[in-house]
Amino acid sequence: MAKKLLDQVLVIDIEATCWEGQPPEGQENEIIEIGLCTLQVGSWQRLEKRSILVRPEHSSVSPFCTQLTTLTQEQVAQGIAFAEACAILTGEFRSKERVWASYGDYDRWMFEKQCQARQIGYPFSSRHINVKTLLVLVYALPREVGMARALELLHFPLEGTHHRGDDDAWNIAGILATLLRRNNEG
Repeated sequence: MAKKLLDQVLVIDIEATCWEGQPPEGQENEIIEIGLCTLQVGSWQRLEKRSILVRPEHSSVSPFCTQLTTLTQEQVAQGIAFAEACAILTGEFRSKERVWASYGDYDRWMFEKQCQARQIGYPFSSRHINVKTLLVLVYALPREVGMARALELLHFPLEGTHHRGDDDAWNIAGILATLLRRNNEG
């Protein structure tokens, strides 16, 4: 069993290939960017923001995807293999040993699906925080809201470019820090 490190929370936001409607024949949704922000436990300071571009194997970036994420096929073609990205998470960020968080379950689900399809070890621990659900519970909202709306509710500006992994991870880490600070202030 992996040692538990409780010094940081790894906040992850992925971007994946997407289309208006269904994927073209022979293509599938694949992770093309892993955004990461480390959040220091206790001080709740955001320490690092990083973007890892991932080269897709079974899809290409559509004009719709570029419009949404600003990522182009040329950019992601210069990215690294998914297995290498997972190795960075486990080696450099010790992701199997740390609590990790994402906004909703999509990121966790995409990692699970892609790791299984590529027969690559899942790079995270089972200790996952769904920030979207946590926000609903802390603020007793009637339903889950998107990340941009969550920032509005907390009176925070959206920093960076929405639907870029590193910027979204940074913003999600800010939301999580606020929720955890609120809990500590009781």
